[in-house]
This record gives sequence, structure tokens and C-alpha cells, in this order.
Amino acid sequence: MTHTPESTDDETPRMHRFPPQTDPAKDPSGASAGRSPDGPRYAPPRRRRARTTAALIALAVVLSGAGVAAYGFGGGNGKKSEKGSGLPPATALVTRSDLAQQDTVTGSLGYGDKQPLTSGASGTVIWLPKLGATIKQGQNALKADGRPIPLIYGDTPLYRELRAGTKGPDVAEVERALATLGYTGFTADEEYSDQTAAAVKRWQKHLGLPQTGTVKPADLVVADGEIRVTGQEVKKGQILQPGSPVLTYTGTSRLVAIDLDAKKQKLVRPGDQVTVVLPDGAHAAGTITSVGKVASTEGGDGAPGEGDGKTVIKVTVRIDKKDRGKLGSYDGAPVDVEITSAEKKNVLTVPISALLALSEGGYGVQVVKGSVSSTVAVETGMFANGRVEITGAGLKAGDKVGVPR
Repeated sequence: MTHTPESTDDETPRMHRFPPQTDPAKDPSGASAGRSPDGPRYAPPRRRRARTTAALIALAVVLSGAGVAAYGFGGGNGKKSEKGSGLPPATALVTRSDLAQQDTVTGSLGYGDKQPLTSGASGTVIWLPKLGATIKQGQNALKADGRPIPLIYGDTPLYRELRAGTKGPDVAEVERALATLGYTGFTADEEYSDQTAAAVKRWQKHLGLPQTGTVKPADLVVADGEIRVTGQEVKKGQILQPGSPVLTYTGTSRLVAIDLDAKKQKLVRPGDQVTVVLPDGAHAAGTITSVGKVASTEGGDGAPGEGDGKTVIKVTVRIDKKDRGKLGSYDGAPVDVEITSAEKKNVLTVPISALLALSEGGYGVQVVKGSVSSTVAVETGMFANGRVEITGAGLKAGDKVGVPR
């Protein structure tokens, strides 16, 4: 608390230091507590003006949320305290570091959105993989009319017959798959050469198929990586129509899907690091892999500006490899994702509890050097993780400031 001495109307108000704290049991006369035989040396503290109280409300909220107290004090002019007096109960260091504010959003931990796997084959379905099965490149996705139809990785669906002389990205896709599966003797580019045809024949022989050296849309299915089967769109014995879906699938890596409020789109970018808080409280590091560019409305009637729905964008987070062991068997579980909403680099910081509310307004810190302390007025910046950015005359990293014990 700050004590204001009594003054006459023509006196200029001045700040006074605290009187030394005294144990009443050791000083029953009360003389050292501000009294003398001639009367009180210090007047009782006066009520602060309303405008001063209002100015401190914002910091009080922050300080109470951090579990610390704000201390008003005299000496805001930066004068040194007397040796051995007025020292804080504990100190902390002024540091130069980065600060980041976190915004927490809700996501769902799973395997991502389901997608259809289509096939150009026709005929009777005689085999399908079980639900939950993982299919990798070169493994069968289905069998029709006794023919195995394997999966290859890529993003270009097969739409034509590939033979010697054919060129294009679909050729490169097939050649990359052959090379990955161990077939050699050709160059993996966009030209289907005689050497490519020879490698295809060897692959067809391995699969037990006629060795034509050509690849038709009915011969393969394409996905962008290994897949996890989530549904069967056809049944064994059913007649398959070219271009129809045969399975639904997801990727095999668990991801966090976020329906992010479109107002927060600027907070996230692919490659940003985030923290995922799992249902058991464990923290896992993650990386944003995709941020949707087209917003959609959830809830309400879907009409822009109408109903109770909110506009969201789809954001996907991949759990970093080192923390995937923490995921257990969670599938579809709600999780919290901490994203960085603001950041300051290379700034001076102190614990929030080091801030003192100056009775004359503003904030300061109590700088301790040996057995001497002085108060320095500071300007505050970002608050984050229990620390606050400060600037003040003469302050530097390594200085000691007072804090409550």
C-alpha cells in the first residue's frame, strides 16, 4: 500500500517510502510504526481516486489469473532504498527471449476423411480386403474375374492404355511404382519405352497375368499412399462396373482434423508447429500439413449469413513421429490443439509477479543490486506463459528483480 502524508492545501503532494516493518511485540510503544510522543508521524492511508483504480483493473485481472499479487509502493522515482531495508523476499532474473501467445481450438484425432477407391475393372468381384486392413503399393486392392488388381501410389487416375511410345504423367506414375517394387532396366520418366514394357511383363508374370507389356485402367487402382480400408462399396459375387467405387479408405497415419473458425485462418500455415493435448492430458507435437482455402458453413441451414452455423475451414495436423507412441488406440477422440496466435522475438521479459502497480500510475519493477534496491518504471508488452515483455531505463538481461516468495 502507499501512504500519503497529510498536507496543507498549498503543499505539493510527495511520495514517501514505507516505514520499516516492526514487530508490535518488540515495540509495544508503537514509536517505530510511525508514532512519536508528539503525535502520529504518518497519517492513515487515504482512499485512492476512482480513476486510479480503474486504470489498474486490466493488470489486476492478469495478475489474479496468474496467481500473483500486485504491490503498490513508493519510491517510483527510482531512488535507492537504504542498505538492508526494503529488499524483496525473493528475486528473479530479467531474461531476453521469445514470447508466444497460444490460442486453443478443438479437433478430432483419427485417420482423416474417408475417400472412395474407384476401379476401371469390370467382372465379378471374388475378393475384397477386410475392414481395417492396410494396403501398400503392389498389394492387391481387390480381385475381379480371378485377376488380382494391385494398388500403386500416385495422384493421376489411369484413364488410357499405356504402351511403348505413350508419354505423360500417368506413365511416370507406373514407372515409379515399378522401380519401387524392384523392377529395373528402364528410366523412370514420362516416356513408356520398350524397356518399360519389358519390366511390365516381368511384373505381370509375377502376378500370374497374361504378359502383354501394356497397362490398362482395369489393371491397377491408384491412391496417394498406403491406405486403411474403412468400408466395402461392393460385395463378393457382385458384378463390378468400370469407374465405380469398390472401397472407402483413409490414410494410415493418425491426424487431427480441425474445423477452424474462418476468422482465425490467418493464424495457421502449413508447416507451423502446434501442440496437441490428448484426452489423457499428454502433450504431443504436431505439424500443420494442410489449410483449406474454401470455407464452409456448419450447422444452420448452410446459407451464407443465415442460421446458427459458423463458417469454418478444414485444417489437418500430423502428429510428429517422436510422439506417435502417445496416441494409444484413440480414434475419433476429441483433442485440444494449441496454435500460436501472436509472437514476439528477442524481448526482455520478467515473471508477471515481478510487476508492481505504481501509486502514481503505471507499472514498475524492483531492481536488486546486492543489498540495495531501486524501482524502475516499465512499459509492458505481450503477456505469455507467466512472463511479460518489458522496457525500462537501464534494464538488461541478467538484472535481478523482486518477486513474492
